[in-house]
Amino acid sequence: MQVFLDYLNTLIKAYNDYVGGYLILALLLPTGIYFSIKLRFLQITGFKHAIDLVRGKYTKKEDTGDVSHFKALTTALSGTVGTGNIVGVALAIYYGGPGAVFWLWVTGFLGMMLKMVECTLAQKYRKINADGTVSGGPMYYIENGLKEKLGKYAHYLALIFAGATALCTLGTGNMAQANSISDVLSTSYSVPVWLTGAIVASLVFIIIVGGLRRIANVTSRLVPFMAVVYFLAAIIVILAHWKDIPATFALIFKSAFTGAAATGGFVGSTIMMTMIWGIRRGLFSNEAGQGSAPMAHAAAKTQHPMREGYVASLEPFIDTIVICSLTALVVLVTGAWTTGIPGVGMTVYAFEEGLGKIGIGFVARHVVALGLFLFAFSTIIGWSYYGSRAVQFLWGDRWIKPYYALFTIFTFLGSIWGLELVWNFVDMVITFMTIPNLISLILLAPVVIEEYRRYKTNVLGMP
Repeated sequence: MQVFLDYLNTLIKAYNDYVGGYLILALLLPTGIYFSIKLRFLQITGFKHAIDLVRGKYTKKEDTGDVSHFKALTTALSGTVGTGNIVGVALAIYYGGPGAVFWLWVTGFLGMMLKMVECTLAQKYRKINADGTVSGGPMYYIENGLKEKLGKYAHYLALIFAGATALCTLGTGNMAQANSISDVLSTSYSVPVWLTGAIVASLVFIIIVGGLRRIANVTSRLVPFMAVVYFLAAIIVILAHWKDIPATFALIFKSAFTGAAATGGFVGSTIMMTMIWGIRRGLFSNEAGQGSAPMAHAAAKTQHPMREGYVASLEPFIDTIVICSLTALVVLVTGAWTTGIPGVGMTVYAFEEGLGKIGIGFVARHVVALGLFLFAFSTIIGWSYYGSRAVQFLWGDRWIKPYYALFTIFTFLGSIWGLELVWNFVDMVITFMTIPNLISLILLAPVVIEEYRRYKTNVLGMP
């Protein structure tokens, strides 16, 4: 069995290194730049309006949908704020060096625009089910939005995306998260991975069978709490090393365009490796262009598709520009990136060293363990909803419960499988979702631009 897993890992890694990574690089950045220019950098100019929408300033009782703007945002954030913010950032720096952080930022900035575009389309082409609930996402805007351009092939492309989503939910939103939870609990508290897997899988099943409203109720409480706890701990470490901050930023920008030489336990990286690892982990963290978040935002209560697009643009800002940056700075200012410790161990070491400056290093492993558990657990339950929408599109409602059972089993498997295989599998299946979604966004660009023009004129009263 181990020989088979090793062979499978080699094949998957080869695809990621020589095919998937370059395809994402060739599609993600140009698409983000194109929409940023066409929509006049709305991720900046529309930021205040997005905040007002989340605050409920424009909410009306007659709006159609399942959840509020805030709950749609927190549900989507529960699917993005996860191990990518703690383990993923550490892995990006481990393989790509400090310069990978710059490309994380680039992915986050352009990701704000991509989230706006795909969630606007999800609202426009969403489906109201017989029971009054909402289904939406890329499979719906691919099939319905591209019907005239692609004919029957639009349906096939939608099926490919839905199938990739169902597969990806088992990896990106499940196994990687469960693996990180079992890893940190095993490292910090010597909890057997099988026990962690059994407990987490049971909790996940109890929550997800309640559907989106139960998921949204849980995530709307977990996401703010876990973000504040992690934010405060990271700020303490960064302030304790405030003298190193200017040199750290200089290192990030220099390494982004020159690569990083070997130092300490770090083996060094080329410019291309730095770029690919930064973008790869940035995409895993904020999922911009991947097509997952539109499934949550499609359910938001609003009569204006573009309105939810504004709200969705906040996700990569919170996830990547804020939370990922905090982890990156903690790892870099403390020098943890030169230790050669992979994954969550690097982050734990960084917090231990940083909090040790003020005499509370002993709480570091608890902060990381708690943050990682809450981040990862909320991601698991958030992604279960995405998978249910994909399964519903492919086979109908009757297959949703069997999917939940399979999802629960993979939660357990992710807890006990090896770290490298899980993360390589995650990187592979992400490309299966992202590539067809980005292609559809480009083809549907005229629709998005028209929605922006209509919203700007009719709702905002701008020329």
